[in-house]
Amino acid sequence: MNVTEIMEVLPHRYPMLLVDRILELEKGKRAKGLKNVTINESFFQGHYPGMPIMPGVLIVEAMAQAGAVILLTFDQYRHAIPVIGAIDNVKFRRQVVPGDTLISEVELLWIKNNIGKIKGVATVMGETAASMEMTFKLVPAEN
Repeated sequence: MNVTEIMEVLPHRYPMLLVDRILELEKGKRAKGLKNVTINESFFQGHYPGMPIMPGVLIVEAMAQAGAVILLTFDQYRHAIPVIGAIDNVKFRRQVVPGDTLISEVELLWIKNNIGKIKGVATVMGETAASMEMTFKLVPAEN
């Protein structure tokens, strides 16, 4: 999926859209997302001047968005808003800096009654940058 197709599925927009491309998608099971990290990202203005590092919370959010694509491509969840309920076992292993390509590989562990859990690993050039498990809820969008 390219970014235009992603925006047809995800409710996120600039500056919070953190997936530029979906490289692989197995509906209901797994997704592999790509984020090109550039110095033009607004968060680099303050995190940190002279030493730009992508905030860990945004790495986790990039994984969450790739995970949301797994479900939001289904008609029954198409217009739902994914909301984070809990984040477990988060580990940061490598800094993500301008020029990096962040790859988020996410697997759906389970879903029941619009609540579910995903497991994700974010890498840069094959090195693990972060990993986590996340509980989420799919909330109906208000019109």
